[in-house]
Amino acid sequence: MILEHAVLDVVAGRQDEYEAAFDEARHLIAGMPGFRSLRLERCLEVPTRYLLLVEWDSVEAHTVGFRGSPQYGRWRDLLHEFYDPFPTVEHYRTVLPSA
Repeated sequence: MILEHAVLDVVAGRQDEYEAAFDEARHLIAGMPGFRSLRLERCLEVPTRYLLLVEWDSVEAHTVGFRGSPQYGRWRDLLHEFYDPFPTVEHYRTVLPSA
């Protein structure tokens, strides 16, 4: 299992609009092969910042499968206008699971 991690800074004043767009966009990613789960968290200290955590079967399920799909084009159209700056996306593998 791979964990995709992205810190998402949204243009101030557009958080409600972003959350509504994300609610629509999440259905696009959820149907992709290799998708496992998704969480979007909002920062308490910085209300324009979100944390996106997506579990995938593999890095390729995200980088090749999802990003190469028509669904990614719609995802981009729905969400990318909200980011300032554009986020860095990283992938993680579990080293030590919880006991």
